[in-house]
Amino acid sequence: MNNLTRRAVLVGAGAVAAGAAAGAIQWLRQPEPDTAVPVRLRAEKSTLYVDGRPGAVMRLVSMAGSLNQSGLVMREGERFLVELTDGMDVPTLIHWHGLTPPWRQDGVPDVSAPALKPGKSVRYDFTVAPSGTHWMHSHVGLQEQLLLSAPLIVRKAEDHRADEQEVVMMLHDFSFTPPEALMAKLTGGAPMSAGHAGHAMPMAPAVPMPAMKHAGMDVNDIDYDAYLANERTLNDPHVVTVEKEGQVRLRIINAAAATNYTIDLGDVEGELIAVDGDLVQPVLGHRFPIAIAQRLDIRLRIPPDSAVPVLALREGAAERTGIILAPPGAAVRKIDPVAEDKGPLLSLALERQLRAVTGFAPRAADRRIEMDLTGDMAAYQWGIDLKGAALEVKQGERVELAMRNVSGMTHPMHLHGHHFQVVEINGERFEGARRDTVYLPADTQVTVAFDAVNPGLWAFHCHHLYHMERGMFAVLKYQGIS
Repeated sequence: MNNLTRRAVLVGAGAVAAGAAAGAIQWLRQPEPDTAVPVRLRAEKSTLYVDGRPGAVMRLVSMAGSLNQSGLVMREGERFLVELTDGMDVPTLIHWHGLTPPWRQDGVPDVSAPALKPGKSVRYDFTVAPSGTHWMHSHVGLQEQLLLSAPLIVRKAEDHRADEQEVVMMLHDFSFTPPEALMAKLTGGAPMSAGHAGHAMPMAPAVPMPAMKHAGMDVNDIDYDAYLANERTLNDPHVVTVEKEGQVRLRIINAAAATNYTIDLGDVEGELIAVDGDLVQPVLGHRFPIAIAQRLDIRLRIPPDSAVPVLALREGAAERTGIILAPPGAAVRKIDPVAEDKGPLLSLALERQLRAVTGFAPRAADRRIEMDLTGDMAAYQWGIDLKGAALEVKQGERVELAMRNVSGMTHPMHLHGHHFQVVEINGERFEGARRDTVYLPADTQVTVAFDAVNPGLWAFHCHHLYHMERGMFAVLKYQGIS
C-alpha cells in the first residue's frame, strides 16, 4: 500500500496531543486578543424515541439545546470560533463536512488531530468557507450511525436578501441494534480493524459481485428499523409551516450511514440550484437522487391550498421518509412509511446533466492519479487500489483523481479539505458540477479535478460508514507535509 493510513500520521499529530495535555481546553489556533466568545458545542449520549420506542443516540447540543435538527447557521467569511466538549464516556471528534479549514482543524482522528478524550474540550478558529449546505458529524468509529451529526449552513449575503423560506431536511437511517452488532453481522464477527481505524489492511480483490447476495443483494447492506427525516418517521412527520404560494429553499442533507435516497416532490416541480453547497445551473424536476453525504438545494413554490410532502425514497426498497410543507389551513394527509413500489436505483444520469455556475479555470491537469475501488462482499472488506502509485500531490497543482469502481457495490467518495469538479464519466469529458462527494455506481469510472491549494494530510474515503470502517479509506498527502 502506498497510500497513508491513519496510524501512519499518528506521529505527526503528536504536537497537537502535547498541547492537549497542558490543559482541559486545547486551541487549534492561537486566539486573537479580543473578547469574542466561542460557540460551545457538546457531544452527549441521549435517547431518541422512534415511533414511541426509545433508542440510544448521540447528540450535538449547544446552549440553545439540541443541534440535530437546527444545526449551526453561519455567514461566509466570519470566524468559525467553536469550542467542542466531549460530554460522553468515549472519545469523539467532529468533522466539518463541506468546509475547507486548515488541515489540523478538519476533525479526523489520527489524521488532523487526536480524538478528543471524555471530559476534554478543543477550540477551533478559522474563516468560514465556502458558503452552502454542509453538515458536521463524528469521524470516530461508528458514532455517525448513532446520529452524532447536525446541519452546518453557511449563507452568503444574497441568501439573507432572498425572498424565500429556508427549510432544512436531514436524513438518517436508524437501528435499535448497536452499530457494532450491525457490523458484526456484515463481517461474520471478523475484527473491526480497517484503514479508517488506523490499521493497514490488504487491498480487497476485485471480484464479480452481481450474483452475490448479502444483506440487501448489493444495493443495501443493512435493513434498518426506521428511516428518519429531521429525526422523525412518516408515522409522525415533521410538519413545517410555510407561506401560502411562498417560495421555499429546501436544504437537504443525506446524513445516513449506509442508505442512498431519491427525493420525490410528487406533483410539485422543483428547481435544483446547488449540490454539496456549490451552485449549479438550475435543473427542473420532480425527483432528484441524493447519495450518502451529498446535499441538494431545491427551490420550489408552494401551491395555494395544499401541503407538499417532500419524500425520501430508499434506494431499491419500499421504505421512505420525509417532511411535510404545509401552508396555514392545508390538510395534511397520512403517508405510509412503506410504499407500494421500490425507490429507484441511483445512477449518474443527473450527474451528467449538472454544470457548475462557477467551475475551475481552464487548465491541463498537472497530475492524474488512477485508482480502483475494490471489494470482497463475502469477507466484507473494501479498499482503494492505487496500482502502485502514491496518493500525493504538490501545492499549486491541478490534480485529477480517476476512480474506477470494480467492487460491485456503490460508493460515495468524499475528499476532505477541497471541493472538486466532476470532469469525466466513463470516458466522456465535460465540465460538471463542483462537489465534495461523488457517487460511483458499480462498474463505472468517474474523474474529478481539484486545485491543490490547502496543504496538509486529508482523508479520502467512501462515505458509506461500514465500507470506510472496513478499509475504503486513504489519506491524500501534500509533499513536504509529515
